Amino acid sequence: MGCLERILARRSIRKYKKMDIPDDVLMKILEAGRLAPSAKNVQPWHFIIVKDSELKKKLSTGRWNRFIKDAPICIVGCGDTRSAPRWHIIDVTIALQNMVLAAACMGIGSCWIGDFKEDEVKELLKIPEHFKVIALITFGYPDESPEPFGKRKLEEIASIDKYGNAFSA
Repeated sequence: MGCLERILARRSIRKYKKMDIPDDVLMKILEAGRLAPSAKNVQPWHFIIVKDSELKKKLSTGRWNRFIKDAPICIVGCGDTRSAPRWHIIDVTIALQNMVLAAACMGIGSCWIGDFKEDEVKELLKIPEHFKVIALITFGYPDESPEPFGKRKLEEIASIDKYGNAFSA
């Protein structure tokens, strides 16, 4: 399967095989984030790669994030509010999505997680005050194949030149 096909087939994975992600594969995922575009090339991100089982267990106390403890890796994406006060959230999100797509191209599953208490994550991982926790993402080899959810038709979400001008391929 080619990269585009893997991206289009990507699903949120919450069940992972008990296999570590090799360091060279993890490095490629991180490189995809590092090389992401950012406003004025400020690169306001810091990524914490959580592998420690006790830390992952402490991160998985919410209602919708319990699977963190079973994932080989959880990456915590943080944005520097000092260097990019207006754009840090968008820039870090772009970098994290680059990682998700790179992982998908290499057969690694992932899941975005917004169910976390920022103050608890910051304290647990010793994140400085001037950083905002943007998202957590688990990564690992999938041990499930979720069916796709229904998606809106392209003509419902895209217009040509002006809002409402019908789009058709």
